[in-house]
Amino acid sequence: MRLLAVLLGGLVFGAGLAWSTMARPEVVLSFLHLADFGLLLVMGGGIAVTALAFALAPRLRGRPLFTASFDAADARLDRRTAIGAIVFGVGWGISGACPGAALASLGIGNAPILVAIAGMFVGAWLQGRLLPDGD
Repeated sequence: MRLLAVLLGGLVFGAGLAWSTMARPEVVLSFLHLADFGLLLVMGGGIAVTALAFALAPRLRGRPLFTASFDAADARLDRRTAIGAIVFGVGWGISGACPGAALASLGIGNAPILVAIAGMFVGAWLQGRLLPDGD
């Protein structure tokens, strides 16, 4: 049941990225070059829905579907997080490809995005080899 929920969530997310044109790197690059602000509406809508869900879900349901309780993520800002954010941002700015949107882009027939996806996998592999957990 959990796997089905994840699959359906991914399909809805990908469909939303495709419908909003966020799966098209040229649209994302236009936004990053401050030429088209349409994606602000997409991001704002996503933030609004997420904020509403985070505020209401614990009150309406009592507990999550697939775990014992709602827990806040243990997030911290350290050197590794900052470096990762910078590398992610530079890669996104150069290619116009965010990981989720890149995979959704495959669904709309954008085969050249495979180069960016391959780069993401190589970067993740390098990060795992060069900076294993705990270092």
